[in-house]
Amino acid sequence: MKLTVSSSTLSGSIAVSGSKSHTIRGIIAALCADGKSILHAPLASEDTLATLDAARLLGAEVVCYPDRWEITGTQGKFRNPGKVIDMKNSGTGLRLLSGVCALQDFTISFDGDDSLRTRKMSTLLNSFVQLGAKVNAPTGKCPFSICGPVKGGKTTADGQSSQFLSSLLFSLPLAEKDSIVDLEFLNEQPYVGITTSWMDDLGLVYKKSDDLLHWEIPGKQKIAAFEKNIAADFSTAAFPLIAGLIAGNGIFIRNLDFNDPQGDKKVFDFVEKFGAKIERGKELFIPRQKKLTGCELDLNSTPDALPILAVAAAFAEGTTALVNVPQARIKETDRIAVMAQELAKVGIKTEELPDGLIIHGGTMHAGTVDSHNDHRIAMAFAVAGLAAQEPLVINNAECAGVSYPGFFDDFKQLGALFQMD
Repeated sequence: MKLTVSSSTLSGSIAVSGSKSHTIRGIIAALCADGKSILHAPLASEDTLATLDAARLLGAEVVCYPDRWEITGTQGKFRNPGKVIDMKNSGTGLRLLSGVCALQDFTISFDGDDSLRTRKMSTLLNSFVQLGAKVNAPTGKCPFSICGPVKGGKTTADGQSSQFLSSLLFSLPLAEKDSIVDLEFLNEQPYVGITTSWMDDLGLVYKKSDDLLHWEIPGKQKIAAFEKNIAADFSTAAFPLIAGLIAGNGIFIRNLDFNDPQGDKKVFDFVEKFGAKIERGKELFIPRQKKLTGCELDLNSTPDALPILAVAAAFAEGTTALVNVPQARIKETDRIAVMAQELAKVGIKTEELPDGLIIHGGTMHAGTVDSHNDHRIAMAFAVAGLAAQEPLVINNAECAGVSYPGFFDDFKQLGALFQMD
């Protein structure tokens, strides 16, 4: 799909949809649980639905209602799916699900789309091998197969992505023996906080060091059926937030819970470093802004926010440095390189760092950019087009549905001038 975005003035109110991170963790917990679990207000996006389909293949019974999903679990004993599990574009689903699949005593195979086939899996698969699993992964990425059972023991985890540790934390409590996991470093620590919040709610026991680099996890634990509300997604909220700053005339954002452990809530602190004014109440209000000013932001805890913060920086006066975020290079795309490449097409000067991006604010002119089939790149440039002086065209914009299926409709209701061809 080709999306043409014209200069727009946004106003009104927007309700943020459920968190992708929470929804995927809820599906996997429910798959492993004993009895019927209920997820209220889950996110129904391409990534979460791929994970839900995988849970069905592995033996979960799933009934979907408009406001909730009811999932009857397997007590941790999966059904052999009898086919390759297609995770489509879901890196989170793939990594977290592979951990609980490594507990099974039969072979389970995974694959995905072209983007997912670029996502690193080798170090996580090596962790499973250290714990007794057999792995067939010729490229260290999809497609690959795992045959367990992992029974517990000592292993190391790669801290380059928090998802590697989260996979082990979700699976090892269900292993037969106790386990120890050690890391040398850990990026994206708040995402591990989302995982441990689920473990706490599910009654799973663990010990961790203060620096989160050493974990002790008793085995033979069980997950009982549960009922849980899925919190709104701060990663999603970042898009109407920045849109309100650069093209808004007063926007309200609803459903946000700042007590939730999601790391991307820091984006609301980051925009204040740009000089933005926001009002935090029952609903968050973004008043019309006079100007934004360049600043330096450490994005190690919030790598998913790099594309949209790069757009904010493009409209800020002066220079902005987005730093300490090397893991942004191993997402659906190399987001540092892609944002530098695509911003250059519309007149914005940037400089790549090994672990970040420097953006020189300026005037964004007309042009055509490509999403590289990365949902956050597509949505970031759709927001950019709202404040550009001339129309901006985004190729392959339909990938926004990976995490935010209501993106186009929600923004149109705020006044966005979107034309889809």
